[in-house]
Amino acid sequence: MSEHNAWNAVFWCNHDQPRVVSRFGDKGEYWKLSAKMLGTVIHCLHGTPYIYQGEETGMTPLGFSSLDQYRDVESINHFHILRGCGLHEDSAYDILRVQSRNNSRTPMQWDGSKIGDFSAAVPWIEMNPNHTAINAASQIDDPDSVFVAHYQKLIALRKQYDVTANGDFAPLDSGHPSILAYTRRTAGETLVVVNNFYRRETE
Repeated sequence: MSEHNAWNAVFWCNHDQPRVVSRFGDKGEYWKLSAKMLGTVIHCLHGTPYIYQGEETGMTPLGFSSLDQYRDVESINHFHILRGCGLHEDSAYDILRVQSRNNSRTPMQWDGSKIGDFSAAVPWIEMNPNHTAINAASQIDDPDSVFVAHYQKLIALRKQYDVTANGDFAPLDSGHPSILAYTRRTAGETLVVVNNFYRRETE
């Protein structure tokens, strides 16, 4: 792509897709490592990384349990279609918790206060209860946080090394379906990026 002076827009998700840490990572025990790894993937690819709000702090989906909590008409209609096809209510909710666009539309979690410092008014959709633990303010002074320990370093890496911006991309065959690996190369620099999407160490 670089040889033709082309440039990528690199992103995982937007307001119409579930949060990336639940789609391709682990929103439970390994949510922090997953959020860091997913950030590494797109910051080290060729192009401009676009970060959806909350992605840089590892925000997770809320996972609503009642139809009254949903605001997205598509999700509400989909629920009724699933029920009309004979699917059990619990199974229909399971599908919405994975696929609904409302998963990525909860307010940005700036801090651990009642509404996460998002607004002085009541938001149109519920705040994720885990905002008391996963929020921007709590990560500022945390040396192991998703934002400070990783995203800021990834941004600095892109500024410091030309290979991250202009290096040619080449995939690496890891031989394992859970590994995404690639190289970026310029005449003077080589960057090797290896990302493990699995829940345990992989050889």
